[in-house]
Amino acid sequence: MTATPPKLSIGHVHLRVSDLERSIAFYRDVIGLELQLRYGKEAAFLSSEGYHHHLGLNTWDSKGSAPAPKGHPGLYHTAFLYPDRAALAVALRRALDHGVKLEGAADHAVSEAVYFSDPDGNGIELYWDRSPETWQRNDEGEIILVNDPLDLDDLLSELP
Repeated sequence: MTATPPKLSIGHVHLRVSDLERSIAFYRDVIGLELQLRYGKEAAFLSSEGYHHHLGLNTWDSKGSAPAPKGHPGLYHTAFLYPDRAALAVALRRALDHGVKLEGAADHAVSEAVYFSDPDGNGIELYWDRSPETWQRNDEGEIILVNDPLDLDDLLSELP
């Protein structure tokens, strides 16, 4: 059997970080997650809407260490899905207001996304999905993804 069960989703991401307090502050203040609990002085769990955790952070074997080198196997990025374009604009504004340096921004035809890294060099994607009915498909029925530039000024014009 190769089919996934209906409604399968990724429950959480757990990251090794070098400085727990710095990472808690980043994911709380920049991403907007809420601290749900600490596990001693070496781990913390954050989420949105009171869930037990969407993101785990720990320093169990990484406290004080340098970021993992680019170009090696590992997590490429953690993607945070926003419900609509206006919510993505708010998230982008919050990130920019906290001094985040964008590393990319793309219109993928099915979604719009911005990219940057956390303090440990872990990739972050903030995005929203267009309605699946608007997604283009090729003759074989595969979704067509593109990597076109995203107009950030236009995105930020969605701010309430």
